Amino acid sequence: MVKQRSIKQIVRTTGIGLHSGTKVELTLRPAAPDTGIIFRRTDLAEPLDFPVRPDAVGGTRMATTLQRGDVRVSTIEHLMSACAGLGIDNLYVDVTAEEIPIMDGSAGTFVFLLQSAGIEQQAAAKRFIRVKSPVEVRQSGPSGEKWARLEPFFGFRLRFTIDFDHPAIDATGQFADIDFAKVSYVKDVARARTFGFMQDAENLRSSGLGRGGSFDNAILLDEYRILNHDGLRYEDEFVKHKALDAVGDLYVLGHPLIGSYAAFRSGHGLNNALIRKFLADESAWELVTFEDEASAPPAFTRDWEEVFAPA
Repeated sequence: MVKQRSIKQIVRTTGIGLHSGTKVELTLRPAAPDTGIIFRRTDLAEPLDFPVRPDAVGGTRMATTLQRGDVRVSTIEHLMSACAGLGIDNLYVDVTAEEIPIMDGSAGTFVFLLQSAGIEQQAAAKRFIRVKSPVEVRQSGPSGEKWARLEPFFGFRLRFTIDFDHPAIDATGQFADIDFAKVSYVKDVARARTFGFMQDAENLRSSGLGRGGSFDNAILLDEYRILNHDGLRYEDEFVKHKALDAVGDLYVLGHPLIGSYAAFRSGHGLNNALIRKFLADESAWELVTFEDEASAPPAFTRDWEEVFAPA
């Protein structure tokens, strides 16, 4: 049987929010089978829980944000991506501010943290959400068209195209085709960092965003080149990071996805619109379990859990 997973013990870390610049403490705790992933604001007079699901997303500007009333937990996508990559089904995430810490700008630190806690299989079948028929969303605007699509596929595959008119990004490639039956999330995707442009930094900060950004947690570019002295971690790190984000945004479904995701210039908002449309069409999906690992897609049964220390 392909089983659900949680962590074995409590682990903690501290960092700053990418957009708020606020110091935050993060605690990851084991959760029982069928709990799902639940974020909890512990800094409030009465702690408030945020179960992860598509309709709980209340904001998608520069991050995926869970919202209940006027209380939020933002920038969840990198931690969600790490949970998806390691097959974590059940987890409590306690946070002392409204933003998850950015750490090094990738999912790598969260992978390391989860692995440090130990990952255990639980006595319950993992439930997958399988794409039965295609679903697509499109969006047109001043900068052109964007789209994202889910299609049937026996596994988990992402094909992502970015479209940045920048010489440094052009030189690295703007398309990635990632089949997780063949590619390791931990080795080949998790360490891809977020990126930004120096000419946008002042406008972001004036609107209350990007206040915690630095060379320690992002790839920064001027009009012509990468400014980080250590360069890139992957040859195609820019598009790999967008794929990393998409893995996290898709995991807001609450179950690992059996299907193919393709996108052109998609972001958090379009990804959330896609999974909401997908769930709304009950003919487009079904929940499945696998009593025998041999009958499950190799993307979810191969041992891609290499332990590594974040750079």
